[in-house]
Amino acid sequence: MYPESLVKPMKAELISSGFEDITTPEDVEKAIKQDGTVLVVVNSVCGCAAGAARPGIKSSLTNTKKPSKLVTVFAGFDTDAVNEARKHFAPYPPSSPAIALFKNGELVHFVERHNIEGRTAAMIAEHLKMVYDEFC
Repeated sequence: MYPESLVKPMKAELISSGFEDITTPEDVEKAIKQDGTVLVVVNSVCGCAAGAARPGIKSSLTNTKKPSKLVTVFAGFDTDAVNEARKHFAPYPPSSPAIALFKNGELVHFVERHNIEGRTAAMIAEHLKMVYDEFC
């Protein structure tokens, strides 16, 4: 498990952009199962999370259409919450960072780590904006 002093600033990047920090399995379940669209971000300490995923996700929120709820769990820190979220990501294997969009409790889009690595924040933002336009 990562130390809180390392994780806290990385969590703050998304929290300051309107994300709710989810730390329990019950809160994950409640967030995912609600009506509307919910963006679930599995945050991470890795370089692709810092260099592309978080900045791209934050930039995507300038889109006219966007998810009605934003939540995040942190891999290697909020273990129980991450495990609960991953139960809803099937058939995708565990991945961090990862980005999932749910609509009325159903997974409608998923971005795995290998779709984040090697891409710029701008590329991720544009991809997510297209997803929001389709589902939100």
